[in-house]
Amino acid sequence: MKLSVIIVNYNVKHFLEQAVQSALKALEQITAEIIVVDNNSVDGSIELIKHKFPGVITIANKTNVGFSKANNQGLAIAKGEYVLLLNPDTVVQEDTFIKCIGFMDSHPEAGGLGVKMIDGKGNFLPESKRAFPSPAVAFYKAFGLASLFPKSKTFGKYHLGYLDEDETHEVDVLAGAFMMIRKNVLDKTGFLDEDFFMYGEDIDLSYRIVKAGYKNYYFSETTIIHYKGESTKKGSLNYVKMFYQAMKIFAHKHFSGSREGLFIFLINIAINARAFLSVISRSLRKIAFPLLDTIIIFTGLLFIKYYWEYYVKYIEGGEYPPTYLYINVPLYILIWISSIYFSGGYDKNANIPRIIRGIFWGTIIIAAVYGFLPEQYRFSRGMIIAGAAYITFACIAARLLIHFFKHRNFRFGEEPDKKIIIVGNHDEAERAHQLLNQLQLGQQIIGYVQTASEETYREIDLGKIDDLHQIAELYKAGEVIFCGKDISSSDIIHWIIRLGSHIDYKIIPDQSLSIIGSNSKNTAGDLYTVDIQLKISYPQQRRSKRLFDIFFSFFCLLTLPVTILIVKNKGGYVKNIFAVLMNQKSWVGYAAPTGQEIRNKAQLPFIKKGALNPLDIIAENRFNEQTLNRVNFIYARDYRVTTDFEIVLKAFKKLGNH
Repeated sequence: MKLSVIIVNYNVKHFLEQAVQSALKALEQITAEIIVVDNNSVDGSIELIKHKFPGVITIANKTNVGFSKANNQGLAIAKGEYVLLLNPDTVVQEDTFIKCIGFMDSHPEAGGLGVKMIDGKGNFLPESKRAFPSPAVAFYKAFGLASLFPKSKTFGKYHLGYLDEDETHEVDVLAGAFMMIRKNVLDKTGFLDEDFFMYGEDIDLSYRIVKAGYKNYYFSETTIIHYKGESTKKGSLNYVKMFYQAMKIFAHKHFSGSREGLFIFLINIAINARAFLSVISRSLRKIAFPLLDTIIIFTGLLFIKYYWEYYVKYIEGGEYPPTYLYINVPLYILIWISSIYFSGGYDKNANIPRIIRGIFWGTIIIAAVYGFLPEQYRFSRGMIIAGAAYITFACIAARLLIHFFKHRNFRFGEEPDKKIIIVGNHDEAERAHQLLNQLQLGQQIIGYVQTASEETYREIDLGKIDDLHQIAELYKAGEVIFCGKDISSSDIIHWIIRLGSHIDYKIIPDQSLSIIGSNSKNTAGDLYTVDIQLKISYPQQRRSKRLFDIFFSFFCLLTLPVTILIVKNKGGYVKNIFAVLMNQKSWVGYAAPTGQEIRNKAQLPFIKKGALNPLDIIAENRFNEQTLNRVNFIYARDYRVTTDFEIVLKAFKKLGNH
């Protein structure tokens, strides 16, 4: 057998389906096998592979054992002369494997090979070729010099930016997304080091290949798509921690003495710097509009105060006491900002009606609170009404101006019209069209581009694929969807690169209900599919969950003398009430084995640890971890606030659980 392709999967079923399809096409003229190792996915990945690709060898782990160990499981049974470690979020060309094997056959000194990789928008991925992370290389990368001078032979060495991406080169490090290695070389070097859970294992193995006397090559004569971001998000603190922890393991293993100490010192600085910048960046993005609104509201109320004093209330002289500015104004701001937040005014792509709704209900709440304030804190209701009118105008105007300077239009809060073009023959194009109709995206389709020259034109046809570049420019297409049945992966990659990164691209695999793509190398891929929507990730559902937690906690406090008699763990009940109010816990969270964190939390949207979980409504809830993961998945997929209400009612006696 010539080649064994090993794919490790974790909860990316639709991307895995596309990767296997493209790999099978590339293996048609090669004696080969595909081995899929699944790390306890809860999205039906392993069931899909067994049903749709019965010839693929599968290993279904009961836990997430990590990237290295899972690959080693595949390597242990691989029979090929060459082995390929391939990510599930990739698409290979039909001749990729033939070209790579041909190069390896003609270069006996080659121990491993990587290829040119592009992201879902056609941008070259610099990690396609890398150098070993020596202390100097790590220093330049950690402190941003590598980014400032990517073409420098000194500062840009980490990604070897000075080497032409369109030429084949000898390199140090192969990318874990596509690593083709001689099996007999692995017999000498050993498999992947399982101390690396994720990240760093490719660097370590590449280093050992070179130490064994072989060479690693960056092979530029074939290109693959690597969507990236499907397992972790690179901008997250979790990524920073895992990546640099892997670098520490590498340094401890391969460096010694002062060299190891210097490397780890630089890594620690990099961790702290990246973590600090990540926290600051995320915090600023989250508070930008609330902070802007706070300034707008305060400035407006201050102006209205002076106007009311000198032109309405105290025409002949006088002013409101300082308590108005120190007590009333902060209270009003807090209520208005909170109301805008719970109305969805700070969500991504929030529209003007949400902002108006938030200000309206905030004004109603302020008017209600006003009536309960002591006499000395009750000032003019007219100022409240005037303030509401002012901030409605000012907050909307500020957003429109910001949006205009950023996008050069006033369509604030509107989803951009992508103007979708579908590339494929009529049957597949119609299938893609119907899928988009189910997702209420059909109205954005402007037409089809045919791939078969013999088909007759219809009214919806825009032309032939040879003219795709001109068609996309003429109609100002925002997204192109390729039908995988009608156009080869090689042609898809060709057109993605040619059309440019200003357009979004997706692929609908043959016989699939998913349309797959990714618009950024640093974010999770975009997926048009009819079967999975995790409702608990929706901002409105998360707000509803938090509101339920708050109101139910107040209910528990008000009824404490009675409800505490019902709950079994009375001390835990009281602690939970205050923990939920302080947003340290939720009344309902994911189910987890006792004393353990759920292993698939990286896949499911994060929620606070719960006093209860969906299984608490069952008297005896001892289930294995696979069952727990599936219960959590269903809870996240189908979440409504009534779900939490039902759980707390049925499991009220357990509200003191820790």
